[in-house]
Amino acid sequence: MKIAVYPGSFDPVTVGHMNILTRAASLFDRVIVGVLSNVHKDLLFSETERLNMINCSISEFNNVQAEVFSGLTVDFCKKVGAKFIVRGTRQHTDVTYELQMAHVNKKLCEEIDTVFFPSNDANFCVSSSLIKELANFGADISELVPNKIVKRCIMEKFRRLKTGR
Repeated sequence: MKIAVYPGSFDPVTVGHMNILTRAASLFDRVIVGVLSNVHKDLLFSETERLNMINCSISEFNNVQAEVFSGLTVDFCKKVGAKFIVRGTRQHTDVTYELQMAHVNKKLCEEIDTVFFPSNDANFCVSSSLIKELANFGADISELVPNKIVKRCIMEKFRRLKTGR
C-alpha cells in the first residue's frame, strides 16, 4: 500500500491545498493530511479548528484522513507507515525551499521520497496568508476556500477578533 503524508499548517485550508490533495489522493492508496501543531508561525486557528476545517473538506475522499502531529515530518511518516511526502509549489521560492527540505528529509530517512505537485494556474496566487488578509477586510473569500463551512469559520474568527467575543 502506497501511503503519503501531506504536511502543513493549513491555517486555513485553501482551494490550492485541496487541489494538491485531490491529485495526491488519485496517486496514492492513502493520504494523511498532517496538521502541524508546533510550527513557528503566528497561527490564527487552533489545532482543533484547523483539523475541523480540513475534516469538513475531505469528507468526499475515502482514502484521505487528517491528523495533528508535532515534531519532524519524517518521524510522523515512519509512525503512520508513509513512504512519501506530498508538497505543493507555486513559485520559484517555494521550489527552492521545498527542494532543500526534501534533501534534508532524505538525509534523515532515505526510504521516504518527496513528491512535488506544481500549483495549477487557477490557484497560483492562493495562499492562507492572502485569505486571512482578505477576510480581515471583509472581502469575499468564497472562491479561495473549499466550502461554506470553512468560509464561515474564517469569517467568524475575524468577527470574534474584532468584537472581542
